[in-house]
Amino acid sequence: MDIRLGEINNLKVVKQVPFGYYLDGGRIHGEILLPQNEVVGNVTIDEDVEVFLYLDQEERLIATMRKPLAQVGDFAFLEVAWVNNFGAFLNWGLMKDLFVPFREQKMKMLKGQSYIVHIHLDKDSSRIMASAKVERYLDSGYAPYRRGDKVDILVWQKTDLGFKVIIDNRWGGLLYDSQVFRELHTGVRTRAYINKVREDGKIDVTLTRQGQEGVTDFSDVLLAYIKDNGGYCSLGDKSPAEDIAYTFNVSKKVFKKAVGDLYKRRLIAISDNGLRLV
Repeated sequence: MDIRLGEINNLKVVKQVPFGYYLDGGRIHGEILLPQNEVVGNVTIDEDVEVFLYLDQEERLIATMRKPLAQVGDFAFLEVAWVNNFGAFLNWGLMKDLFVPFREQKMKMLKGQSYIVHIHLDKDSSRIMASAKVERYLDSGYAPYRRGDKVDILVWQKTDLGFKVIIDNRWGGLLYDSQVFRELHTGVRTRAYINKVREDGKIDVTLTRQGQEGVTDFSDVLLAYIKDNGGYCSLGDKSPAEDIAYTFNVSKKVFKKAVGDLYKRRLIAISDNGLRLV
């Protein structure tokens, strides 16, 4: 049986006891305790349940039906719950906080502050821990993306050029300031699109799809917005770029192309006061 520490597992309930349930951990792990205070909803004998497996304070394998904010292998933006002489402890949604030793901190972590970290199993102790030295856990290979591919990004840190991001929980990338049309900050997760994979493997992303396909995508968004607002949109070609970005999270260039697309399709009329359905 494949038991994965620090991840969600599907295990069969084999026994109920006054303090919880025992789950089948296979020949190697035997019975794994699911404490009563870690049970969510109803549990019955012989059914399979989704549980997260971690180590308790005595380093014993234990299960919980509560979902952590992140699992082993994930990058996440987590808040420091407390610190001691050994390191920092992050709140990741479980009774036992996630440990970040001092050697895995770029700077001394402070209680109440949040940081981007990678969650992994320590090679020496096999314990679940986190590291703020994110770069070492990013994939260094050549990413198999093509221009226009849809991806998920986690905003990592601000730079002079824009924002460093983590793409699909695996690759590092860059979102240039010129491609940002809404407020972003470290820890934000959002959809993005591949703009370019450079020869050196570095990846550029955008928040809006480029080219005609992107215009078509936003045309549908704009049309739906007009329909949902009584057939009218107060924004037009002469509206400030800031107002367009605030409302739609796109550049004025993309907005104007979408307006032109809808007008050519005779779906809207354009006036000095905005856009109306035909």
